[in-house]
Amino acid sequence: MELKFENLSKQFGSVYAVNQITYSMKKGVYGLLGINGAGKTTLMRMLCTITRPTHGTITWDGKELSALGAGYRQILGYLPQDFGYYPDLSICDYMMYIASIKGIRPVMAKKRTELLLEQVSLSKYKKRKMKTLSGGMLRRVGIAQAMLNDPKILILDEPTAGLDPKERIRFRNLISELSDDRLVLLSTHIVSDIEFIANEIILMNDGKFLFTGTSEELTASMEESVWNCTVPKNEVEHYLRQYLVANVKTLSQSAELRILSGHPPTENAIRDEASLEDAFLLYFGEKGDDTIDTEV
Repeated sequence: MELKFENLSKQFGSVYAVNQITYSMKKGVYGLLGINGAGKTTLMRMLCTITRPTHGTITWDGKELSALGAGYRQILGYLPQDFGYYPDLSICDYMMYIASIKGIRPVMAKKRTELLLEQVSLSKYKKRKMKTLSGGMLRRVGIAQAMLNDPKILILDEPTAGLDPKERIRFRNLISELSDDRLVLLSTHIVSDIEFIANEIILMNDGKFLFTGTSEELTASMEESVWNCTVPKNEVEHYLRQYLVANVKTLSQSAELRILSGHPPTENAIRDEASLEDAFLLYFGEKGDDTIDTEV
């Protein structure tokens, strides 16, 4: 079980959305982490054969996807950021409709639908129309439809976008359960989505992989240290301009800052253990007005 791409590129005009990346994935959960516009969706669309590469090759167990044809799509499950559905169909009818598109026999489709809706905790809602579902319920239906053909490769593009913290936790647990004996590629710009479930983390920006490795290896790769310090409230702007600030907690007369720096930013600074969120900020952040979304 190996999904491999070599010198893979996708060019739109003069812009490379994916730029000469080489990587190999086997069984387990891979977290593709990057800010919006990093090239994550373009990469996933190529791995799903929706978009053709400009350059490079993609292989599954040594065979190019173009040669595998429909055989590859039979082992693939895909949840795009926005998946289409007929609003007046019930969850159950929608699942059976997708099963028919995937060529799954009705008897098997019914069994798989019942099993998957139970797995995503939607069995008691199976007669509800799709247009009545919450965002979290829709994403759970999305995962269920991606699993209908019991795929060996499961690709999920921003599956928790727009969900509240409780729904994100539910998703992480579900994805962890689904990762047995299959390859799961999960893209996100939210650190907590993959911090505890990814066997390997990939940082992507400007169409390239900046880092690949475990969460522990990522935090160990940081050259800067993490410091906690307290500063007067009127000096906060100065530190925001001069340093990568991971967090600001405002107090009555002062502020507690979490700063990434190669040296102590203040005399009272105390070194702290680095987190995955700190590493994300180091790779993608900027001094000053940082708008990266790293909240739970």
